[in-house]
Amino acid sequence: MNHRNEAEPVATTVLIVDDQRLQRLGMRMFLAGQDDVEVVAEAADGDEAVERVRDLRPDVVLMDVRMPGTDGITATRRIVAGAAPTGPRVLLLTTFDLDEYVLAGLEAGASGFLTKDVEPQDLLSAIRAVAAGDAVIAPSATRRLIDRLASREPRPASPPDGRAGEVIDRLSDREREVLVAIGRGLTNTEIAEQLFLAESTVKSYVGRIFVKIGARDRVQAVIIAYRSGLVDPDG
Repeated sequence: MNHRNEAEPVATTVLIVDDQRLQRLGMRMFLAGQDDVEVVAEAADGDEAVERVRDLRPDVVLMDVRMPGTDGITATRRIVAGAAPTGPRVLLLTTFDLDEYVLAGLEAGASGFLTKDVEPQDLLSAIRAVAAGDAVIAPSATRRLIDRLASREPRPASPPDGRAGEVIDRLSDREREVLVAIGRGLTNTEIAEQLFLAESTVKSYVGRIFVKIGARDRVQAVIIAYRSGLVDPDG
């Protein structure tokens, strides 16, 4: 009988969801060669994805956005609604960077997005990052996300989301400063430089902010900052 070495790290389990079999096969073949990632199943549509998540509880779901039947957005919403704080985490896969469906997916609780032409090593890095609780969205993409929010819902004089305003009130002045910086797409390193803080201190602030505002990751924090009126896309 084979026994797992207690010192051996546990692999990140992944579910691949895409209606194109060749796309699923390509990702599976690449990920199969990684020691710290295990593909536990595939799914061809959103309904099947929800079933596989319920049965297998993978750490990360690679979710195609556009699929016949139940699309990736609806499936993401259903998966995240029933998820524990530790996951599963959903990574959206899209043909176009920040296409019309991606914002809805991020608002549904996805932890970020990748384009389907992503470099294999970047895909691997994204899976590892999301499994660790981070969001996979570049600062430039965060800024485009703010722009898209602004274009979809022009903000009135008062905060558009009362609940978002309430959670912002829980923050200290310094925590608000950090959240504004997150909303503008700054990395922890850039925030540390801007606010003259140690990067470790910024990381501590970010963690506390996420807890206070109920954000799973940076993506949701950006959305809450915008909804509350704390971040001005024109500023």
